[in-house]
Parts: sequence; structure tokens; C-alpha cells
Amino acid sequence: MGKFRATRHNGRSGKEGVFKAGHNDRSFAVEHADHIEASKSWQNVYWDCYQGFNIADENHNRPERKFNFEQIEEAFYFNQFGDSIDAQNERHVKSRHTERIRTADQIRKDKKTCPEESIYQMGTKDGYEDHILFTQVVTEVIQEIEKRYGDHIKVLDWALHMDEATPHIHERHVFFADDGYGMSFPKQEKACEGMGFELPYPDKKKGKFNNRKMSFDEEIRKLYIEIAEKHGVTIEKIPLDGKEHMEKNDFIIAKLNEEIAGNQAKLDELILKISDIDALANEIAETAYKKACEVVTETVKEETMKSDVSVIENYRDTISNPEYGGNVQQRTFARKLLDNVINLIKQKSLELSSRIMKTLSNSETKKRNQTEIAKATKVSIKDRLKKAKEESAQYNSKSLKRNITHYKSEER
Repeated sequence: MGKFRATRHNGRSGKEGVFKAGHNDRSFAVEHADHIEASKSWQNVYWDCYQGFNIADENHNRPERKFNFEQIEEAFYFNQFGDSIDAQNERHVKSRHTERIRTADQIRKDKKTCPEESIYQMGTKDGYEDHILFTQVVTEVIQEIEKRYGDHIKVLDWALHMDEATPHIHERHVFFADDGYGMSFPKQEKACEGMGFELPYPDKKKGKFNNRKMSFDEEIRKLYIEIAEKHGVTIEKIPLDGKEHMEKNDFIIAKLNEEIAGNQAKLDELILKISDIDALANEIAETAYKKACEVVTETVKEETMKSDVSVIENYRDTISNPEYGGNVQQRTFARKLLDNVINLIKQKSLELSSRIMKTLSNSETKKRNQTEIAKATKVSIKDRLKKAKEESAQYNSKSLKRNITHYKSEER
């Protein structure tokens, strides 16, 4: 048996919003997911707090599940937090803040109060612990969490995935504490306080990098390793880069420098692509001038024709009126005559636009105007490049200093 790295990562949301339980129990068309090997999904193990285990037999047949993970979590939030939510809503109505009214399901989908998801893994795609032993270890971790902290945390569901590159377990839980009115409501930090956890740095201000949840996670990480080693699994504790004595600050700074170098490389690539500013400016000028000619020509044509036609149409309508005088034949003749004049003007407007376009397309006129556009464009591009470089350098500098300061202060 070799050494394995035991990892546990937590999160609630990503760039697409809060994490959905449907990914974990495969409540979607797995055949359309490139990272999932659907032929192995029968090996997955599912568990939830209402229905227990769901495991397929040797013939790949899985017992029918009445409820999926999303429905299980929806039911738990309604049962556990419904009274608190109803009472809150009543208070909002009384205070005339009905816009604050929310349902249990809205609380469940809010990134501040939704379930937290932990991913357990033991090994990598290049080598990992036997999945049965791995599942046993994580199951014991989950049972111990609820045994110790069940008054403030509830594991809602978990799933062992055997149909991806490396066996891993997604486990979802919710922290809760008294809402101040004797009822239960999702409150992570207050729950951790109720469990007895202190701030990692008691002499410093509570915040994103100094809170009781950090102490909770550290305790669970130790528990995970302890139970794994109890089952004979040798856990790798040397840092990922192999430098056993590398200081934490140095490691963080090295990672930051890698990120900055990557950002700079992207910026350099962009600058290289548009380094021939003259050629780019001339290309933009040619395109812009052509479009401008079309717009100017069309506008002049429309406005000229519109003005002349409007005058004649008004006169035509006037003399067509019986009150103007003359007999019907005279008025009809005059109307036809003026209609012919209007058609003639419209035809002439086409000739006018043709002459305008010809003038603007004259080689000397075109060259002179494009040169002016290119000059303005070149200045704009240079200014934008300069500004982008300055902002990138400023951001990288601030990011490095901010993170170095933060991690150094933690080490004191």
C-alpha cells in the first residue's frame, strides 16, 4: 500500500451560481457530459438523510429512488427552517418590508444559506486508495461529524462517484443555529461558535481569513487523516511541490509570482498581436471611411429628397381640395402633374447619391480623409495599450503586496 494524499475541499457556489445537488446523484443526462464515463455510473453510491443508501447490484440494477437529492434538500429546509422563515416573513409584513419576504426554497438557493458541499478524495488519477476502503473512511468521518456536532450541522446527502477520472465523494451539509427567536436557521459562523470552535487568531479581528469555520475545517481535516490512518492508509503530508521545509509564505509568494507571470505573458501576447499599430490603424481607417461614406450618402439623399418632396406634396394636397377652385378635371390634371414631379425628384435623388459617393471615393479625397482617421486611431490605440500595461502592473503589484502582508500577519 503506497502513500495517498487525503484532500477535502469546501464550497457553495461558482461562476454559474450555487452548486446543485443534481450533479451528485446524476439527475441529468450523463451521456452528454464529456467528463463522465456513463458505463461506470452503476458503481456510484448515493445516500441521503431520508432514504438512506442507494447501491446497484451486480447486475447493475439500482433500487428506485422516490426522491432525488434536490427534493431531499428542499424537504429538509422546509421542515427544519420553515417556522423560522414564516416568523421572519410575518415580521417583514408588520414592518412593511414585504420585499424581504422569502420562501424556504429561496433560502436554500441563496449562496449565503445554501448547503455547503465538501469533496473528499484520496489519491489522484495516477493512483488512489481502494474505493471501498475510501468510502468506509469518509462514512466514518461523516458519522463522527454528526455525533460530535449534530446539534448545529446536518449532513443532507453524499455520493461516491466512480464514473470520473478519480473516485471521490461529494457530501452536502447545512450549518444552523438559533435565529434569536428560539427557532433554527442556517447560520454558519454562529453554528461553529455553538460547536465550541474559537477564532484561529483570537487576538485579531474576525473576518474572511480569521473565522470559526476555518477552525472547524481544520478539525475535520485532522479527523479525516486520523480515521484514514486508523484503517492503515498512509497519508502523504509533504507539500505538493515536494519541498518539505518550504515556508508557507514562500510557497504562497511563488504561486502568486506564477500567476503574475501568466498574466504578463497574456499581455505580451496581446501587445505582440497589435504591435504593428500603423497597419492596424490604416485597416480600421479604411473600413471606417467606407462605412462613413455609405451613411453620409444615404443621409444626404434621404434628407434632400424628403425636404423637396414634402413641399410639393403639401402644394398637391392643397390644389386637390375643391375649396381651392377649378373644376374636377383641372384638379385631377394638376395632381397627376405634381405626382410626376415627385417621382422625378426621387429618381434624381438616386443620381445625387451616386455623385456624392463618387466624390467621396475620389482617390485624393479618400486618401486625405483616411489619413486623418488613421492618425486619430493610432493615438487611441497607443493610449489604450499604455493604460492596459499600467493597470496590469499596478494590479499585480497590489495583489502581491496584499497577499504577502496577509499571510505574514497570519504567521505571527
